[in-house]
Amino acid sequence: QVQLVESGGGVVHPGGSLRLSCAASGFTLAYYSIDWFRQAPGKERERVSCISYSDSRTYYADSVKGRFTSSGANAADTVWLQMNNLKPEDTAVYYCAANTIRSRCSDSPYYRQHEYNYWGQGTQVTVSS
Repeated sequence: QVQLVESGGGVVHPGGSLRLSCAASGFTLAYYSIDWFRQAPGKERERVSCISYSDSRTYYADSVKGRFTSSGANAADTVWLQMNNLKPEDTAVYYCAANTIRSRCSDSPYYRQHEYNYWGQGTQVTVSS
């Protein structure tokens, strides 16, 4: 079965850290760019980060730059999002998605929904004191 499965969400105090995992089954991530998105209640989905195996390129939204880091396993079956110095405004459901059109990350916050054929189920991140 082809799917992405996320894990690692939870509740953390401001300033804390979490590491999200995005595991692929049934396919390899090596040919795609892998994005992380988040969506908070009442807000639009935001493109947070991207990593591409083809050129090791990454993208980060301005809101997370310097705090979040995306990396990938050598086996191209898992991608991680390390989130440090978390803030209450980082609270959201986080999703990973495989862009099957682009093998390289774009450096724009805008994205085309139809380019993402595989989505994870989402994992809740709550930052609260």
